[in-house]
Amino acid sequence: MLLALAAVIAGLALLVWSADRFVDGASATATHAGMPPLLIGMLIIGFGTSAPEMVVSALAAGQGNPGLALGNAYGSNITNIALIIGLVAIISPIKVHSQVLRKELPILLGVTLLAGYQLLDGNLSRNDAWVLLGAFFLLMGWSIVEGMRSKDDALSGEYAEEVASHAMPLNKALFWLILGLVLLIASSRLLVWGAVYIAEGLGVSDLIIGLTIVAIGTSLPELASSLAAIRRNEHDLALGNVIGSGLFNTLAVVGIAAGIAPLAVEPVVLYRDWVVMFVLTLVLLVMGIGRMGKQGTISRFNGVLLLATYAGYTAYLVSTMLI
Repeated sequence: MLLALAAVIAGLALLVWSADRFVDGASATATHAGMPPLLIGMLIIGFGTSAPEMVVSALAAGQGNPGLALGNAYGSNITNIALIIGLVAIISPIKVHSQVLRKELPILLGVTLLAGYQLLDGNLSRNDAWVLLGAFFLLMGWSIVEGMRSKDDALSGEYAEEVASHAMPLNKALFWLILGLVLLIASSRLLVWGAVYIAEGLGVSDLIIGLTIVAIGTSLPELASSLAAIRRNEHDLALGNVIGSGLFNTLAVVGIAAGIAPLAVEPVVLYRDWVVMFVLTLVLLVMGIGRMGKQGTISRFNGVLLLATYAGYTAYLVSTMLI
């Protein structure tokens, strides 16, 4: 058990480090290719911060651990909204200026509803995977169009500063891109092995491990990037990281995992975990868009409520492990 715990800790640490290197290398490479900053942010950085969830869930599905694959994806969404946005808002209330984010929030809610519909039959088939991946590629196409025509959006300026802060020569960018990807895969294998071993040793489902330990660990890149953004007063970037990650997790991460191996879904995923994810997404939509002509703002009080929700949800999950 101690070896498995060490594997989880080492896997998470290496996963976070390699994801950061991968994002730096990918965004710098895209800059050399002439991509606009907003497009780099929406596609490259959004993909990079969700790379840990993607690799971990794909490996878990391939090794016959569907609970870990799905728990990681949905648990990361819950962690991103309740824990990360909650913590960031307490540090500094988030004011939403970007029109792009106001368009992405309803899309995220719609994608979450699609996910819930697919869970109704207790199975995520390869056909479901094709639907999710098809929706993902349509979304990527929309992102490209939006990124090309929204160059003056508030989010574009913040992404430009973010990309500029990680500028590097092309050969160095390619080195970190490749090394980051290799280490992502290696650390994910280590993490999945340790997580499954611990779940079996404690007699709990790999779903619970995925929703808690693994979800928190794979969400650390989003936490780090959002905290860094809020320190630079880049509110839209902090929120954009979470929205982008939510879209990638729900569509690409689950889609790839179900495409590798159809996922048998426990009923509790729908009436407990999906419901929590949906309610949090709906709350984020209301706060982010604003009401009655007012600017969307996530206040410190909202942040406290989000953190309290996360604490209550996690405490409940832990209590089920002790029964």
